[in-house]
Order: sequence, then C-alpha cells, then structure tokens
Amino acid sequence: MPFALGQRWISDTESDLGLGTVVALDARTVTLMFSASEENRLYARSDAPVTRVMFNVGDVVESHEGWSLNVTQVEEDQGVFTYVGTRTDTGEENVQLRELLLSHQIRFNKPQDKLFAGQIDRMDRFALRYRALKNQYEQHKSPLRGLCGMRAGLIPHQLYIAHEVGRRYAPRVLLADEVGLGKTIEAGMIIHQQVLSGRAERVLILVPETLQHQWLVEMMRRFNLHFSIFDEERCVEAFADSANPFDTAQLVLCSLDFLRKSRRRFEQALDASWDLMVVDEAHHLEWSEDKPSRQYQVVEALADNTPGVLLLTATPEQLGHESHFARLRLLDPDRFYDYESFVEEERQYAPVADAVSRLLSGEKLDNDAKNALVELLPEQDIEPMLRILEAGDIDAEQQNVARRELIDNLMDRHGTGRVLFRNTRAAIKGFPQRHLNMYPLALPTQYQTAMRVASMMGGAMTDEQKVAKLLYPEDIYQEFEGDSATWWQFDPRVNWLLDMLKANRQEKVLVICSRAQTALTLEQALREREGIRATVFHEGMSIIERDKAAAYFAQEEDGAQVLLCSEIGSEGRNFQFANQLVMFDLPGNPDLLEQRIGRLDRIGQKRDIEIHIPHLQGTSQALLARWYNEGLNAFEETCPTGRAIYDAFSNDLITLLASDKPDGEALEALIEKSATMHQTLKAKLEQGRDRLLEIHSNGGDKAHALVDEIAAKDGDTNLVTFALGLFDTIGLNQEDKGENAIVVTPSEHMMVASYPGLPYDGCTITFDRDTALAREDMHFISWEHPMIQGGIDLLLSEGVGTTAVSLLKNKALPAGTLLLELVYVVDAQAPKQSGIGRFLPQTPIRILLDAKGNNLAANVAFEGFNRQLSPVNRHLGSKLVNSVQKEIHTLIEFAEKAVVQELETIRRDAQTDMETRLRSELDRLQALKAVNPNIRDDELDQIDSQINDLTGYIAKAQVQLDSLRLIVVSHG
Repeated sequence: MPFALGQRWISDTESDLGLGTVVALDARTVTLMFSASEENRLYARSDAPVTRVMFNVGDVVESHEGWSLNVTQVEEDQGVFTYVGTRTDTGEENVQLRELLLSHQIRFNKPQDKLFAGQIDRMDRFALRYRALKNQYEQHKSPLRGLCGMRAGLIPHQLYIAHEVGRRYAPRVLLADEVGLGKTIEAGMIIHQQVLSGRAERVLILVPETLQHQWLVEMMRRFNLHFSIFDEERCVEAFADSANPFDTAQLVLCSLDFLRKSRRRFEQALDASWDLMVVDEAHHLEWSEDKPSRQYQVVEALADNTPGVLLLTATPEQLGHESHFARLRLLDPDRFYDYESFVEEERQYAPVADAVSRLLSGEKLDNDAKNALVELLPEQDIEPMLRILEAGDIDAEQQNVARRELIDNLMDRHGTGRVLFRNTRAAIKGFPQRHLNMYPLALPTQYQTAMRVASMMGGAMTDEQKVAKLLYPEDIYQEFEGDSATWWQFDPRVNWLLDMLKANRQEKVLVICSRAQTALTLEQALREREGIRATVFHEGMSIIERDKAAAYFAQEEDGAQVLLCSEIGSEGRNFQFANQLVMFDLPGNPDLLEQRIGRLDRIGQKRDIEIHIPHLQGTSQALLARWYNEGLNAFEETCPTGRAIYDAFSNDLITLLASDKPDGEALEALIEKSATMHQTLKAKLEQGRDRLLEIHSNGGDKAHALVDEIAAKDGDTNLVTFALGLFDTIGLNQEDKGENAIVVTPSEHMMVASYPGLPYDGCTITFDRDTALAREDMHFISWEHPMIQGGIDLLLSEGVGTTAVSLLKNKALPAGTLLLELVYVVDAQAPKQSGIGRFLPQTPIRILLDAKGNNLAANVAFEGFNRQLSPVNRHLGSKLVNSVQKEIHTLIEFAEKAVVQELETIRRDAQTDMETRLRSELDRLQALKAVNPNIRDDELDQIDSQINDLTGYIAKAQVQLDSLRLIVVSHG
C-alpha cells in the first residue's frame, strides 16, 4: 500500500509505540512520528515493518480529544481516510473524524483487533501458543506435578513419601530414613511440590554449617530451586534493602549455629514469616524437660511460627527415645505433650507391628494377634479381610489386595504413621555389597624423621592437635622441608595408587583425602609420573568449576580416570557410575567415613563397592583403620551406631592416636569395648525396628505404581518438539552435540533481552533422565524446568501467536470457503495458594467454525488439521482479512454464544471435581481423627475453608478470547 502524509500506521515490531503518523516521505524512505511515546522512526519504503491502520463500518474509534465515534461510513481522499459516524457520548450523527485526529494511544490488544489492524503473526507461532496453553493446563491438572522434573532416579520409597507429604497443607513430618536412602531428595521433592502449587512461597532451610554448600547444590542441581545462603556478611549487605535481611529472599538457607550464636539474627528470622521450614541433622537438637539446648529452643520458636515443618534425621529413636519424642514434640506440641504418655502409647502399637510382620511373611495369626488388630480396627472391617487371608482356595493376588488394605487401614491409625517416615536398608533392599581391601605400607624414613622432630618441637599441644597432625605425615614433612619438598616422590601410598590405577585402566576411581592441597599434589603426581588423566574437586573451586570436574570424570570416552576429592568431595555429589573408592587418608569421625562411602554406596549402584585403604604401618592411620574396621565394622556395613560409640570412647581413642608409642593392650581393649557396644546397639536397633512404620514408609505397590507413571512420562516426544519450537520462536541458538545433549545459547535476534532460566553464556540441556544423572553439568529439561515454565509465561505474556491466517488446500471444498479457529481461555482469578491450579487452572477452549457457524472442533483435532494448512505472509493475510471482515465479525458472535455454554460446563466439572476430592479427603481425616490424634485441627479447618473459597473462585471464573486464526480454502 502506498504511503501518504497524514496516514496512520502501527509498528509490527514495537506495538507499544502507539499509533504512528506519516510525517515525511521521499523516494526511498518514510518517517513516522509516534506521538504517544514521543518517538520518531525512519524506515525504508520498500520493506517497512509497519501495518496500515484501517477501521471499518461498525467499529468504534477514539479521537485524540477523548470522544468516540461509531463508524457508519469510510471516505478516502488521496490515500487518507475520514471516518463518518455517530458520537457515542452525544448521539450526534454524521460527525467526521479525519484519521490524523485519531487517538495516538490506540493499541490493539484484543486478538480480533490485531487481526483487523493487520497485525498478523506466523502460523507456526499460533500453533505454538495453543500447545503452550494446552500443555500448561495438563501440567497443572497432573496429580504428579512437582515429582516428574527433578534430576534424580525414580526410587519408589522416595517418590511415595514425597507424594504423600508434598500434597498436604502445611506438612509437619519427621523424615528418618537411614543414611544413603535419600532424605535430602525427599525433602527437595516436598519443597518443590509445595512451591509449584503455591502452598509455600517462603522457605527456610536450617543445616549444620558444613552442609550448607551440599544443600545449595542439591536444591539447585536437582530441583532448580535457587536458595540464598545467609550468613553475617549477607545480612549486613541485605540491611541496605530492608530492615529485616531475611525479607530480601524467598528461599533462604542458613546454618543453625548462625542463629544460635546471634540473638539479633535469630529474632529477625523469627519475625520473617515463613511457609515451610526444613531442619537437617535434627538429632543434634538436644532436649530434656528441664533443660532444652539453645539450638532446640531456636528451632522450637521458629516451628511455632511456621505452618510447615520438615525435620530430617538418620538417627533412629532407639539411640535416644527421649530425644525422638522431643523431635515429634517440635512438630505438634499439643499432640506430643508428655513423654510418659508417649511411651505408653508406643507400647500399645508393638503387638500390631508384630501382627503385620507375620501377615507379610504369610504366617497365620493366632487369637492374640487377631485381638490386637480388633482393638485398633472395627471387627466388621477386619473380619472379611482376615477370612480372605486365611482361606486356602483364594488366589495370591486377592490375598495381596486384602493384606495391603489391612496394612493401609492400620497405618492410618498407627501412632506416628502420619508424622514419621522411616525406611531402612533392611526393608528397602537392593544395595550393593562392600568389600574392604587394606594395604599396610612401610613408613618411609623421611616421615619417621619429620615426625620425631615434630614431636620434640611440639611444645604444649593438646591430644586433639597432635592427632590432627599425626594423621597426615605428609603435612609434617612439608612443614620442615618447605613448599618445594616433593613428598609424593617417596610416599608408598602414591606408588601404590599409581600401580592400582595402571592395573585398573578401564575403571573410574574416586580418591578422597581430607585436604584440598593433598588432592592437588596427587593430581600433579599422577600427571607427571604416569600421565594419568585425573581431575580435582575441592572447596576452593566455584560451583561451575566443580561441575566441569565432575563432568570430566563422568565422561566415558576421553574422560578422567580419577577424581581426587578433598573432604567436601564426599558431600552432595553421587558418583554411582564408579565402584572403586580409595581413601588416601582417613577422616577423624565415623560420620565423615560413612559420607565418603555413601558417594558410591547408594540406591542405583549396580556393582559391589571396592573400598581401598592404603595406610602407613605403625602410625595413627593404621590404628584408626583398625578401630573403624574391627570396632565398628564401618567399612563393610553402614554404621548407624558410629556416632554414639565415638561419643562414648573418643577420649580413649584420641589418647591412643596421639601417643608416640600406642599401648597395644589399650588398643585391643578399646576395640573390644567398641565392638561389644556396636553389637548391643545393633541388636537393640533390630529389635526395636518398627516394621509397621517401615511398611508404611516404603509405600509398597503404590510406590511402584508412582514410578511406572513417572517413567511413562519420561522421554515425552511432545515435550522435545514443543521445547525446540519454543526456543526457536524466542530466538535461541540450538546446537545438537549428540549423546542426548543440545547446547542452547542466546542469540542477537532474541524476542526478549534475557530468557528465563538460561545463563547469559548458554547451557547444555538433555531431555533424558539417565544422561542428566550421569552429567551434572547438563540441565534436565522437563515440563517443570524454569526454561519451559518461564518460556511458556513469556510466550503468553508477550502476545506471541494471537493471530494468524492460513490456507487449506482442499479440492473437496469450494475455493474461498472460510473457517475461523478461536482459542478462548477460562481463568479463575484466585491466589495460587488457594489450590485453584488442581481444579481450574487456565483452561483453553478451542472452537472451529465453518461459514455457517457450526462448531467442528470436536471432530477436527488440532494437530491433524494444522498439518494440512499452509502459511500466508502478513500482507496477503491482511488483504484476506479485510475482504471478509464482516463475515469474521458474524462468526465471532457465534463463537461468543458457544463459549458461554462451554464455560458453564467447565465451571460445573471443576466444582464437582473439587468437592469430590476435597470432601473425600476431609471425610477420611475426620474419621481418622477419632482414632489417630496426629490429624491436626488446623489441617481439617484448612480443607473446609479451601472448599468454601474455591467454590467462590470457580463460580466467578471468566472466559476471554486468547487467539484466533482465519482459514481460507484454496485450490492452488
């Protein structure tokens, strides 16, 4: 269309400029002035990215003076329009409004307005927008929301606990799984669900200082949850932005000691309102009725002020029943108010646990066992199930169903079944064996001399300080010989390590030592002496550097054979693809030892673990190795008793380790006492195992069904297609790297300045769970990943794909036949935390009208239909729209009537679904409350008020047109 002075045009690329006016022309260029934004633009006439604004009879237009005109006639003079019509405010007829005097602020926000103004988008963007709406709806409705997207293996008991707890309002539970069973992952999955559903927006995680980094990495890498570590430095920085530094971040991670030591910071944390608090290593919270520890008091005060609380501990109740009660008391002080009453109540459940154990093993129950069950369950409920279990002519499948139902009913009524989850290795099974390989090596003369001199010059050192030196003779040697000393040239452990690596060229080997400097020196030794590919991993490295080191180690071809870690390497990272663990030295306490082995000995490990302990004879190392092995059996079995035994005998142990000439008899006595205590505690643990609780915690068949459901969603080709189309539309570069990996980077032609979840220098992504588990440097892309969620939000908020024009080449229909495809969205304006997403998230309604106004959507599926269409360029599309504008107006009126009926159906279905689900949940909890006091009143009240609130929100849900596409039949 030719340009003329005074014409009004709108920018296709900068629609927020408002209405532009042609103010200058020459042979090659055109200048538009956008008065609303006080901007001028100079374009080449031949391909200016602008669209002519033309209104038609029936449109209402606004003048720059603010009054509106209902257009009855359009006149054109030398390419410039004059609109004639009736003023809406005064009713005056035949009023003229030259287009030059149209309001400068006119913007086309409604899809139909954009279509008529010629702001027509590409057909593929229209399709992408519809898919975004549809997929977003399905994700919100999914009962598995929050469980599918984490970077973790699909472990049944973890998924069951997370699913069971994560859907609750303000969950308050104790996660007490044994070491290596994944409590951190369970907590992360619960947090993820709570955050996604809107139940929790502000989360506080309290951990021992040494675990801060591990939690930070786990939450970020596995769940894309970006926590901020709060210490004194961060609080001082944040004070500039807020009187309370804890108000400056939604997801906060901090050390419990930090709050214990600073009353001011503790009070600020208490004043900040949290939705969910997580406390790791909760067994360190010491309590007695007359003297609770300061740490316990800090957590207790925060727990009183926070609706949701998760406590994590691997220490079982049998190692301190009173402190176990104290942890439960933090979760519900009204319920667990008196220790003696609690002990008595626990005693009553022992026969039930015994009966269930016998049921599970297939034994028949005697009368005492049946009576114990009848005390907890009504006889009419239990009799039919017992008959099925004892009948000889009923198949095993029916008996399993009855057994499962009986156990479920008992668990609902079990004392702590709702607030406590505990899985044990014995109950879960599937763990590898551990094999210990000890290598006693001669103490070099260089070390002997250095240690003798150090002893003479040591002065007044405590035994602890002496031990800290003696366990690491290479450090003592370095002190005397200086930095240039090369202890790795003569240390027999280094020679042994080189020989071991050469003999196992095909194996990945994890080497852990206590200090970063040792790891760095060993890397130099391996490289210089044998050219062995190794990489290091220590606390002085950034997270990105650690990722790269871990990825280099994980790489199968041309990757590092060895990963050399400092002690921090035994935190937060799992290397299940390796099964060879070398401890170059030994840690000072059993907890750290278990953490080291736990990097390889985890669920998902396919092979037995080979543990290699090279140690120097006649040193503290050799003595400590013997105590761990013979006193605790800590190498070949998990050692839940380790901390208790260490606390009991640490003084004796340290005295022996610090001695220049350890007393052999004292060592034998210590080993014997430790082994006796270990066996006693172990027997106590086994005897006290609450099998009913373990059965409940591992989820049984329900847990395996969850795994199957999530596994079926993995590898969703729909996700891959959608994600790549989304990245393409936004303008991201994509490079296929093979091995299930794609590198995504920002481009110069992006629709927005930065893309959600994408680092400024890009990242490597994978859609494959196994690849993501092996390569922590890759992002695991799922429907829940910020790059998908954020991309969908961006797409919908930026108005991408709201209009399109397409051709349908079909000789069975007359050429020129019109179809109009409209996508409406039902939206209930409600707070996220109300739970509206479960029942009535933004719901797309697709309507496909033929020229007579018949809705064909039910019979013509979107994807199949879309494949038959061809795109039309914007200028031709604009002409087609103008030629049939009247017909489009008529069809939109048909659609408005049709969508009102659809809205009523959707509201009704959402209300029914909500009431059915929430009322059955409420009824069940009310029935249980009569027999299980662990059902909290506030939980029942919340469901009741949620039903009332949601009823109101659903009733007020509105529908609006989101996007539309004109389709014209062509024979060409």
